[in-house]
Amino acid sequence: MKLPCAVTLALIAMIDTIPVFAQGSPEQITEADRGRKTGAAIDPVTRCAIGRFRQCDIKLAVARGLFETGLSPSFPENAKCREIDDWYAMDYTSRRPREAYHGGIDIPAPWGTPMIAVAAGAVVGKYLGEHSARGIEIVLRHSPEDTGIPLWIYTQYGHFSEMPNLKVGQRVRMGEVLGPTGNSGISPRTGRQSTRRRPAIHFGVFYSTSELYADIRDTIIPVEGHWMDPVALFRKKLPLDSGSMKGLPEAEKQVPISIMFDDGEAFPANTEIVWPYTCTRR
Repeated sequence: MKLPCAVTLALIAMIDTIPVFAQGSPEQITEADRGRKTGAAIDPVTRCAIGRFRQCDIKLAVARGLFETGLSPSFPENAKCREIDDWYAMDYTSRRPREAYHGGIDIPAPWGTPMIAVAAGAVVGKYLGEHSARGIEIVLRHSPEDTGIPLWIYTQYGHFSEMPNLKVGQRVRMGEVLGPTGNSGISPRTGRQSTRRRPAIHFGVFYSTSELYADIRDTIIPVEGHWMDPVALFRKKLPLDSGSMKGLPEAEKQVPISIMFDDGEAFPANTEIVWPYTCTRR
């Protein structure tokens, strides 16, 4: 029996007042990790909108920005970069046991290809992902000073082939290697490790005006959090919300992407945000 939405939200709020930490949770909270709260700090709507737990109505996620925007990346002419195959908010309903949309972008890459931090920030989540379609996962939090954008931004990296050698609370630099690409993660249909998935990064982005967040059921959820099309991040200026992105003129939906080359050189040189894989020179 499906419970009314209001009842479901109330039940989830009670269940999640104490955070559940995955393996790799912090031994201590560092200055770089300030802002971590218990689940009680997250209102039920945000909890469902970002967490998308089984009891939640997907319409809450859509209302917080989980819908297609029409944005696409435009890479520098002198670079060869890895492209998206599964795009943001792609309809995954046919691949899932219920209505679902892709909470990020997938970028295929050969096994072991290093995923890199798109901006300077702090590790706030680290998960084995034994019960997650994203598999082994790292989440970074970026302050406004890290990105030059007046928001607290969270970037999510999934499908590592092995657990990255990073600690929760640790600071990372833009372009720093996080770990190797794999295809870890369960199949939502079978509940078992997916063997047919191609190796790729799952790259997701959330944002909030608040630095506060909680770790609930192996999911980082910002206070008053919203979804962001990861390509929108590379606009580097407000607005970045999905409604505004969807409403852009078609000519502005090709977003110039700042990158890091294989040799560690960023392009343009003054960028604070880069693509989650390095690019090669043409």
